[in-house]
Amino acid sequence: MTADENAKDKAPLDPQAANENQAREGKEHAAYVDERTVLEAQVAELKDKYLRAHAEMENTRRRAEKDVADARNFSIAGFARDMLSVADNLGRALAAVDPAIRDAADNTLKTLLEGVELTNRELAKTLEKHGVRLLDPVGQKFDPNFHQAMFEIPDDSVPAGTVKQVVQPGYAIGERVLRPAMVGVAKAAPKAGPANGGDVDKSV
Repeated sequence: MTADENAKDKAPLDPQAANENQAREGKEHAAYVDERTVLEAQVAELKDKYLRAHAEMENTRRRAEKDVADARNFSIAGFARDMLSVADNLGRALAAVDPAIRDAADNTLKTLLEGVELTNRELAKTLEKHGVRLLDPVGQKFDPNFHQAMFEIPDDSVPAGTVKQVVQPGYAIGERVLRPAMVGVAKAAPKAGPANGGDVDKSV
């Protein structure tokens, strides 16, 4: 490199050219920032759409699983509800036999009763196997979702609203009621009034 070329390289830039370079660099930087901002916004939008789509897919999957589970668990609900009358009749048949009569019965009648009891137990096991459970709420708090109140029983020994008696057992399949239990519910006993007017103010 000659001395003249070396001096030319070291010569200060023209101020106008320097300003133009700065302006160009500034525009390039601003364009870069704008493009980056646009890209970041697009990335954020795409990420939001992905998360929403993923959440929707999860919700759809859960709903599908629940529908399949409900179909599996409740597909026999109609049949099971019809079978409850059979269980009721077997229970009533057994309850109608007085223990004294049963003890005095001959072997034929005893065998018949044992067969009815066995059938009743097998029916209960079969219903339970398919998710049908007996509602026996004695001692539990009355729940209108599972119980139907038939009458009230004055009783201060338990909190008001406690099931004291089951008139007809109820059944449920999963968390769905097939038939509510018909029950008698405890209520607070009425307080005794003043005896012989002893607490009546007679001062006039």
